[in-house]
Amino acid sequence: MFDAERIKSVADITRAGAATMPDDVAQVFEGRETTYAELDRRASQVAQALIADGCKPDARIGFMGKGSDRYFEMLYGAFKAKAVVVGVNWRLAAPEVVYVLNDSRTEILFVGAEFYDMVEKVLPECPTVRKVVALDGGRNDWVSFDDWRDAASDADPMLPAAPDDDVIQLYTSGTTGHPKGVQLTNANYLSVFSQGAEWAQWHRGEVVLVCMPLFHVAGVNIGVLGNLHGCKNIILKDVDPVAILKLIETEKLNVAFMVPAVILFLLQQPGIKTADLSSVRQILYGASPIAEDVLLQAQATFTKADFVQLYGLTETTGGATHLPPEAHDPAKGKLRSCGVPNPGMEIRVVDDKGAEVPVGDVGEIVIRGGSIMKGYWNRADATTDAIRDGWFYTGDAGFFDTDGYLFIHDRVKDMIVSGGENIYPAEVENALFGHEAIADAAVIGVPDEKWGEAVKAIVVLKPGQKAAPEEIIAFAKTRIAGYKVPKSVDFIEALPRNPSGKILRRELRAPYWEGRARMVS
Repeated sequence: MFDAERIKSVADITRAGAATMPDDVAQVFEGRETTYAELDRRASQVAQALIADGCKPDARIGFMGKGSDRYFEMLYGAFKAKAVVVGVNWRLAAPEVVYVLNDSRTEILFVGAEFYDMVEKVLPECPTVRKVVALDGGRNDWVSFDDWRDAASDADPMLPAAPDDDVIQLYTSGTTGHPKGVQLTNANYLSVFSQGAEWAQWHRGEVVLVCMPLFHVAGVNIGVLGNLHGCKNIILKDVDPVAILKLIETEKLNVAFMVPAVILFLLQQPGIKTADLSSVRQILYGASPIAEDVLLQAQATFTKADFVQLYGLTETTGGATHLPPEAHDPAKGKLRSCGVPNPGMEIRVVDDKGAEVPVGDVGEIVIRGGSIMKGYWNRADATTDAIRDGWFYTGDAGFFDTDGYLFIHDRVKDMIVSGGENIYPAEVENALFGHEAIADAAVIGVPDEKWGEAVKAIVVLKPGQKAAPEEIIAFAKTRIAGYKVPKSVDFIEALPRNPSGKILRRELRAPYWEGRARMVS
């Protein structure tokens, strides 16, 4: 249970763990075990190393790496040094990485071995990055994380922390083609910890799976919540269904968060029918909608587990609603719902004038509460547009039923969610327009059994020009991250537009979603 008296900031998490359960295992990664006392001591060393390297409070430090125990040492150390951790999505293309590092003004960059080559290439374009720390060592020109950490004092700096201090900055895709840095604070995380009273009733010594990417708020939060509750976090480098199934049996996993696509892949593993799954008592899922058939199959497979859906955004620190276990009874008709508001969170459904709509009517979902971001980094206009009178406008369209359960109906801002990744059409369209044969293009999300949605490009060719779908897809891969690249391309004579020239995406999407109850998977 979250102890509000002991935890006044995120920097207090490891301090509390070291004080109350120093010898308990805090995390395990590829055979390396770290106790709570060791995790707190290493966090202090990281903090002192950051301070020695000239990081002042509010300085941005970047992380570009896969899952690792070193990430959490770095994270908690940054909390103690009052530095802000910038999560860099390692799936981004090089120009996008450059944008994030420059926009955030990252000073020190922590890099995993898989991304050494890319970072080496982009560093000349990133003038604020004055030091690179090699998380996995092996570089003569960059200090290894272990050496850098171990050379520092283990005295806790005990810097004063304020509720409004930024602690994490994560980037979301932007409608204008540039991602926006979401500023998350101590107060935001304390709110999430309180919200978890309804769905994160984890206990000391329970075993928690941490497998989602650490540039996502869900990946970070599950690890932090595990440590908050005194659990033993099992950290995976990559999302690997084979490894997850094995860990369930060998580590006796109790709690796991997985996006729907990972649940689907896990259910497809040949050994799952004979595996001992009895230790799993809770499966949390979210980040994208889940197919009802997949959810029912998962419930039939993990018979001892309670299922909880979580709905939130990076801008809400991942917190907004939860669908409790009792609502997962198919007879109650709530399986398509994303649940009820978390404690302390207010949710309304409003029309285009901001007025609340009647129960059952569709409108935009707006959220107010303690976990709403401080704002978008250096984007005052975007912040003002997103947060109005304290309400965050999500861009998701939905409705409340008579029991107070929220249902997502569509996306106001045309965002595509594929395998838990947010993709804005404008980013993909900008890349496509660089192709010499393309006169016009629109990007939409279409149903996909594995990923929820897949990116489809609708293309108008210039007169006399020819281009095969494979050629356009290959071209896009040189411009944007792989997960944003269209999976298919259709050709059309002209795109439907309104009088002001805006593409009528709903008309483009309609044929592909025909016969479905809602316009998201």
